[in-house]
Amino acid sequence: MKLSIRSFSSFFGSLLGALLCCGTLVLSAQNDNPPPLEEQPEPNAQFIEDLVANAAGDEGGFELTDDFEALADFRRRPLDLNSASPERLAELQLLNDIQISQLLNYREQMDGLVSFYELQVLPAFDLETIRTIEPFVKVGGDLDDLVTPFSEMLRRGERDLFVRLNRNLEPARGFEINEATGEPRYLGDRNQIFLRFRQRYSNNLSFGVTAEKDAGEPWRSTGFDYYSAHFYLNGLNRRFRTIALGDYTINLGQGLLLNSGFGYGKSSLVTNIRRGGRRVRPYASVNEANFMRGGAVSLGLGEPVELTLFYSNRGRSANLLEVDSLDLEEGIFAEQGVSSLDLDGLHRTQAEIDDRNAIRQQSFGGSLRYSFENKGHIAVNYLEERLSNPLQLRPQPYNRFFFSGDQLSNVSIDYSYRLRNLTFFGEAATSDNGGFAQLHGLLAGLSRYIDLAVLYRNFDPDYQALNARPFAETTGGRNEEGIYIGMEIRPANHWKIAAYYDIFRHPWLRFNVDAPTSGHEYRFRLTYWEKRKLETYLEVRSEVKGIGTDLLGIPIDGVVNRTRFQGRLHFAYKLTKAFEWRSRFDWGFTDTELNERQTGFMLYQDFLFKPIGFPISFNTRFAFFNTDGFQVRFYNYENGLLYNFRIPAYYDVGTRMYLNVRYKGIRNMTLEARIAQLYYSNRETVGSGNQEIPFPRRTEFGAQIKYDF
Repeated sequence: MKLSIRSFSSFFGSLLGALLCCGTLVLSAQNDNPPPLEEQPEPNAQFIEDLVANAAGDEGGFELTDDFEALADFRRRPLDLNSASPERLAELQLLNDIQISQLLNYREQMDGLVSFYELQVLPAFDLETIRTIEPFVKVGGDLDDLVTPFSEMLRRGERDLFVRLNRNLEPARGFEINEATGEPRYLGDRNQIFLRFRQRYSNNLSFGVTAEKDAGEPWRSTGFDYYSAHFYLNGLNRRFRTIALGDYTINLGQGLLLNSGFGYGKSSLVTNIRRGGRRVRPYASVNEANFMRGGAVSLGLGEPVELTLFYSNRGRSANLLEVDSLDLEEGIFAEQGVSSLDLDGLHRTQAEIDDRNAIRQQSFGGSLRYSFENKGHIAVNYLEERLSNPLQLRPQPYNRFFFSGDQLSNVSIDYSYRLRNLTFFGEAATSDNGGFAQLHGLLAGLSRYIDLAVLYRNFDPDYQALNARPFAETTGGRNEEGIYIGMEIRPANHWKIAAYYDIFRHPWLRFNVDAPTSGHEYRFRLTYWEKRKLETYLEVRSEVKGIGTDLLGIPIDGVVNRTRFQGRLHFAYKLTKAFEWRSRFDWGFTDTELNERQTGFMLYQDFLFKPIGFPISFNTRFAFFNTDGFQVRFYNYENGLLYNFRIPAYYDVGTRMYLNVRYKGIRNMTLEARIAQLYYSNRETVGSGNQEIPFPRRTEFGAQIKYDF
């Protein structure tokens, strides 16, 4: 069947109308015993939008099972505010460090909370925050808070099975027959298939298996292209605090050595600048690069001292360098190197399959940590990386200080300390070549109305770490110095101002930038809300940063400053308890010192239907965008299948629409479907290379089953 923007719009409108009519009829004539509904908490959309935009964007899907599935656990077993550690409070993902600090101070002064509503006396806890966390917390423990035997965790744990299918309806170039070989470049079909079984009991026990095949990847003799399995036990006893086997993540300090989780960056949550949470966590996602495979253990050496040890040995996809035939003829068998480590996890073509698990990476180390009760900690961290083949980067000037070789060691000291309404934190690290990196921050609740965050970082150009992910303007934890100041102001009820200013410099060259550069960025947001009915905000954001440009046609590019400015007006209103309308308008421009100006805008309308006592819910969007090119792009979070979402970059001229439908009328089962279409009116194709679609549209279909038992 030939698809078009008109036919899709017609189908989209008809289905939306049918669902609205169906919802109206059923709501007016519900049965006496509607199927039970368990509302699944959604991730913080604004935080994720900011994170992806700061990382220059990735238009693929994202899997957040580990980071946000914990909210469902807290809904089933609320967190006791009187006994929760700072790490457990941070796992809520709903409180910033200043709010956590104020709660801990109040607990100490008042010997605990008597009622949940005492939170209203804490300056940083506005009514909206209190209402948001209410389903996930409690005041006062019970028998469930005692150490639970392993057998009880198994018996009372929640088990779920996910099966998901995604597919682009229009075939990309990679699926077409290659005239030279008579075969398609992609060796597999167009289906992306995801399968996961997991059992968990709060944050104490988790084990399961995950499998995935990406679109274009062939089925292997063992089935899926990617498998992951884990076993995780936390809080077993005072000595063995955490045990992880199989796949897991490690988070050390502020990320100067290693951070395997979802790293925080600059966002509208202006005081969320500190890394935290558990050091060892189970891994059940599908990112094929950013995790450990082996074992880890956290041992209690007395009440305040904890020792964490970990070891990982896993295959990595890498681009192997070609061996010189002359060396072979002369009998020189030098060890074959790799030019880079692959991060995308795609194995669709023969070349990508040849690179699969081309080398092995061993990672091992530990962290010795001393805690000052709930006041803070100091820790010494060690990490060693070993590659079976040496990493040999291209001999380019910007690569001069990058790591090359097959062995790398790092050591760091990280700390945090809470003194009344002040929280100090930081980390200082070194690599075995003598490179040094440091990061220090301060969080302060200055008054009932003002919170402040300050962070200084200084990463030497020759500091080396393979998996560093600290708070920074650029990735990698190197070649950067900067000062960040963020402030949140609550001038009156229902009003909030969030703003930050960041100034930074890069003392050495960067990719496509052939000189040291400097820049700055600011962001300002004014928000107004009314309980759970209305939220609207006005935001402006600007960044000035040096970029490389071809001025004279010589090998060394010139450097000019580029200004990016974006303004946004967002409006969300609950028309009824079941129906919500959201609207957003973005406008912006980029300009360089050469007057290469591009402008554009984007407008979308969202409708969300989530009635109480009715098994069907849905959300839908229609967006129109018109920009001069990729340099003026707008990132917007899209609701998707449960725990899987997208943040595409809207640019050029066109429209984007999607519809998600969720059905929960079958006991213990959730059925979901999604269809989305991107259409360009100023282009003949979508994508590039093997991913190019020879039409001005791309239509995506997805379906998912979640079964709880």
